[in-house]
Amino acid sequence: MSSKTQRQQQHEKKRRQKLRSNLIWIGVGAIVLALIGFILWQGVRPPMGEAIPIMTSAPHLAPDTNPGEYNSDPPTSGLHYATEAQAGFYDENIYTYPAGYLVHNLEHGYVIIWYNCDLLDETGCAELKSQIRTVMDDLGGVKLVAYPWNSIDVPVAMTSWGRIQKFGIFDTEQAKAFYRANLNRAPEPDAP
Repeated sequence: MSSKTQRQQQHEKKRRQKLRSNLIWIGVGAIVLALIGFILWQGVRPPMGEAIPIMTSAPHLAPDTNPGEYNSDPPTSGLHYATEAQAGFYDENIYTYPAGYLVHNLEHGYVIIWYNCDLLDETGCAELKSQIRTVMDDLGGVKLVAYPWNSIDVPVAMTSWGRIQKFGIFDTEQAKAFYRANLNRAPEPDAP
């Protein structure tokens, strides 16, 4: 009887080990499938915003030469300089022709938040800038620029290569969604 009990114990031990092994493999398989699904979704996720026809972007222009007219305001593609603007939040315009730099950022897969404080009072402008900075911080500031742009007819517009989203009222969640959907959707997404 003790040999049968010992045999049953060994059989039970092997059964538990096999069950544990199967559960581990199922867990690993589920993680791998989830990861593959995420990667595929990133590749096929639909872009957000209005599609704007892509303008020619070659050749690069000499710095501070007028890049000419764009087919959207703010621009989403077109002629630009060989140098881009630094990522970050800009409180004021620091360039003669900022679009020449910023369109190069778009070509590298950046998302740009363009804001027009001329349409707001001082309190509204301060609040908008704070909201934009919070969104940029929440997203880690990677390939993200906020730039003043007083020619737009709304307080905020976001652009990526060939896409634009205008906001009558800034929506932080929609802004984050635009960034996530359009980041690196550009001709040179691997550029810094």
